[in-house]
Amino acid sequence: MKKYTYSARETDRSDKWYLVDADGVILGRMASEIAARLRGKRNPLYTPHADTGDSVVVVNAEKIALTGRKWDQKVYYHHTGYVGGIKAITARKLLEKKPEDLVVHAVRGMLPKNKLGRALLKKLKVYAGPEHPHSAQQPEPLSIK
Repeated sequence: MKKYTYSARETDRSDKWYLVDADGVILGRMASEIAARLRGKRNPLYTPHADTGDSVVVVNAEKIALTGRKWDQKVYYHHTGYVGGIKAITARKLLEKKPEDLVVHAVRGMLPKNKLGRALLKKLKVYAGPEHPHSAQQPEPLSIK
């Protein structure tokens, strides 16, 4: 008698929503937990090649915490597309300019670098303040230490 390994399809996912309050939470610890939820690794139906994860809403991104001297030493780079167009910004300045990008950048680095990773990142919703428009989805609170 042969036994087969079950492989989940994207139609098998449950589509739960989680709400994370980033007030005082360390960025890396939060990002790794969010990436696992988006990927579906906490789900018994987890399949590496399919989107079996849940959606995550992050509020209070402007109150995120970093350890050590990362506020001044952590640098984010991007290129404008022009010759010599490399730009750099520290974590402190990025927090002032676009606090949502700190969380998105950290989570993006922990997801697969392919079509699946880009699809998973669309299920992450980040807001600088305490308000969010996703109350209709009834997100359940997710505490991260």
